[in-house]
Amino acid sequence: MQENSQGFYGLLLAELRSRGHIEGQNLRVERYGKEQNLPDAAVLAAQVVRSNPDVMLVLVPFSAVSRETSKIPIVTMSGDPVAAGYAKSLARPGGNITGVSVDAGPSIHSKRIALLREVFPSMSKLCCIAGRIQWERGADITLRAAAETAGVSLVAQLVDLPGNSATYRDAIEQASRAGANAIMMLDNPDMLANRVSIVQAIADVRIPAIHAFVEMVDLGALMAYSFDFKEVRRRLAEDIDAILRGSNPADIPYYQVSKFELSINLKAANALGLTVPATLLASADKVVE
Repeated sequence: MQENSQGFYGLLLAELRSRGHIEGQNLRVERYGKEQNLPDAAVLAAQVVRSNPDVMLVLVPFSAVSRETSKIPIVTMSGDPVAAGYAKSLARPGGNITGVSVDAGPSIHSKRIALLREVFPSMSKLCCIAGRIQWERGADITLRAAAETAGVSLVAQLVDLPGNSATYRDAIEQASRAGANAIMMLDNPDMLANRVSIVQAIADVRIPAIHAFVEMVDLGALMAYSFDFKEVRRRLAEDIDAILRGSNPADIPYYQVSKFELSINLKAANALGLTVPATLLASADKVVE
């Protein structure tokens, strides 16, 4: 996990320190990810489970890890866990998995399309880039409905998760070749993990895009309509803390995100020849000059 102290995991560990869990003292953190260079997600998941940790924080590849164990507590950030079959309810998950649900319902897609159209009124063909499993579990239906209501045609480029720089660049270049003049990146933690490559690839094809993570805007992306990541980190740390102190994840309620923030990068807008309406700028929670 190559990341400085201000990255997602660094700030999460800071949250845990504030609750008395200090890495190197009373907390041992084992990091697993692409640096293990294992052949696929299933092999990585099996290796993590064999290490038998007290709790696992899993963002990707979540499905592979959840299939490997029904006993080790898992804290995660995901879409709708009830629809995906990981929880009986948000209030009482009932299994070994709890965490944060970032599923805001179908209306979030309409909102993001509307915000992108305010910046880019000429949008006519939108490409949605999504994880294949995310798309096949219902995102396709809700996004097609949102696009139809907005009067734009919709195409999709699907990525098998976990993705990498090459798979995301290929999806973005395919979107360009398909004639899309706008892009929406769905909210999946895998996209956050590949944020540098994604932002660069979209800049290279010069297509206006809206993202689900503010970190993309910090790296130079045009705009994002994102949930409050600070609150998500705090909630994940709370769940890990509760489990380490003996709580059962079956009884720890999922946190449902409800606050969303608009971020705009004016330098990116200028590079694309776009003028951001003053009213939209005034309503933005963050503007990068």
